[in-house]
Amino acid sequence: MLNIFKKAQENKYAIGAFNVSNLEQVKAIVQAAQNLQSPVIISTSEGESNFIGKKQIRLIIDAYKEQTGLPIILHLDHGKSFEAIKEAIEIGYDSIHFDGSKLSFEENIEETKKIVDFAREKGIKNIEGELGYLRGGSNIHKTIEVKPEDLTNSKQAEEFVNKTGVDSLAIVIGNIHGISKSGESPHIFLDRLEEINKVVGDEIGLVLHGGSGIKEEDIEKSIQLGIIKINVNTELRVAYTESLKKSLQDDPDRVTPYKIMPPVVEAVQKVVEDKIKIFGSNNKS
Repeated sequence: MLNIFKKAQENKYAIGAFNVSNLEQVKAIVQAAQNLQSPVIISTSEGESNFIGKKQIRLIIDAYKEQTGLPIILHLDHGKSFEAIKEAIEIGYDSIHFDGSKLSFEENIEETKKIVDFAREKGIKNIEGELGYLRGGSNIHKTIEVKPEDLTNSKQAEEFVNKTGVDSLAIVIGNIHGISKSGESPHIFLDRLEEINKVVGDEIGLVLHGGSGIKEEDIEKSIQLGIIKINVNTELRVAYTESLKKSLQDDPDRVTPYKIMPPVVEAVQKVVEDKIKIFGSNNKS
């Protein structure tokens, strides 16, 4: 798995991490990856994991990996407790994200190091830490103000990476979770990304959360400046719900799920394919 990220780092592309909570979303992502021959990360947050089931999503991903031969990574997104992370590791998640961003800097280092040590004992080869304060949630917001103190500090990033031993680092450079109701994209501080990349970029992979609302040109520049993994969730949720509403409105008497859901899968798949092309991971499987 680390070889997949190393190739992305060396060849200046990023791998999409797409969140799921049901089978239709998984199917859409896998079909997109198959069409474009792209490596892909399928992520579940703690809430999404609880809904679909950690054991269940592991078995579903295994079935799709066997069927397609694609590098599909199962990733725990925003794990916030040792217990949730321990369970995911023991069930067989390939990759773990510990979100200690609400802790003090010292506490974040301490807790992240504890998780890294446990994950290493269990053979996990990608542990992602987080530094900075990422505002918002995976939904639609009226407005979100990013404050200067939210951004990841490059000196702290260097210390954090050295003391924790993480393989990748989620950073805050103006990105937010979710998308704006107005459609306005957040301002991405590319100069801050460049600073961070200079001090830690050769050692680890840099991760950009909140990929749903960021302008394409900022995504492309971010990849050139060291981002190798980009998380997308809200756009998938919007595509899913809007398509489902339309499907039900167009034929309100239809009650057969396998006839209702194909347009929904198609809508999500289109978003994923568009992102894969922007990230440059097509034909990299």
